[in-house]
Amino acid sequence: MDSLQLFKPYLEGIDNLLQKERLETIFTFIDQNYPNLKGRIAWHQPMYTYKDTFIIAFSVSKKHIAVSPEQKGIIAFKKQLEDANYAYTQMIFRIPNDVVINLDLLRSIIDYNIQDKRELKTFWRKD
Repeated sequence: MDSLQLFKPYLEGIDNLLQKERLETIFTFIDQNYPNLKGRIAWHQPMYTYKDTFIIAFSVSKKHIAVSPEQKGIIAFKKQLEDANYAYTQMIFRIPNDVVINLDLLRSIIDYNIQDKRELKTFWRKD
């Protein structure tokens, strides 16, 4: 099942049509480029795993889409996040509703997490 079908109940709960469309764009991009990632809903948010290890998760708030690649994913891409005008904290970065979704950056972060976690046997990093 592709993630758009899996995440349909989550998407239907989003009132902001722009955010819903933006998330659909992201999920379609991931489905097309990462057929080995598995979508799932956990902690009330859509996320992707690879071999039962967390890769990336998404949620929405009024003014942005929040993306969670874990702290190591934020640290590794601080400069690129700043260049894309994405604010970030230790664990998430925000894609404002009025800023373009940088799919190349999203690809780099997903690739990084898949590669960095390739030997990991747990859901989350320990470091």
